[in-house]
Amino acid sequence: MKITGYVVMLIGLGLTIFTTITFFTREKVVDLGVVEITKNQPHNLNWSPFVGIAVLVIGAFLIILTRKKS
Repeated sequence: MKITGYVVMLIGLGLTIFTTITFFTREKVVDLGVVEITKNQPHNLNWSPFVGIAVLVIGAFLIILTRKKS
């Protein structure tokens, strides 16, 4: 459980630092038999830094619960 808490805290730290992920998909523009023209379409996935802070708190809570039981 302690290791899980540390992993959750690392994920929360990553979510706090990196608040946007950009990924690309390919879309066909023109398809003329053998000739195919495509373009890369960017998509952004955004979240608030408060989500990362909340995940950090949950990880810390898991570590605190583990220490009280031992």
